[in-house]
Amino acid sequence: VQLVESGGGLVQPGGSLRLSCAASGFSFGSYDMSWVRQAPGKGPEWVSTINSGGGSTYYPESVKGRFTISRDNAKNTVYLQMNSLKPEDTAVYYCAAKTASGSEYDYWGQGTQVTVSS
Repeated sequence: VQLVESGGGLVQPGGSLRLSCAASGFSFGSYDMSWVRQAPGKGPEWVSTINSGGGSTYYPESVKGRFTISRDNAKNTVYLQMNSLKPEDTAVYYCAAKTASGSEYDYWGQGTQVTVSS
């Protein structure tokens, strides 16, 4: 099983980034997918979730209206479009997979660094 994130980097406040997470080794289309971030010295923060079919998405208030999660089940890939980035969005971003009925994530990626700074 692999989840490989990409697309992180350094961006100025107000800028945009698109993260990708390529999945392999499991039945991607059967799993809800999430993005979770962790800033230096802080605990993990859930950022977004998309259900297995892609028809439902969920966000916390901190990113709602700025971030958009999407998926392409034909490509086994989940995306996170991040707009209007703020310095407080700086973190390592992880993608994670969970079944709809599961209470914990089954699989995690290695993370990609996003730094928002002028």
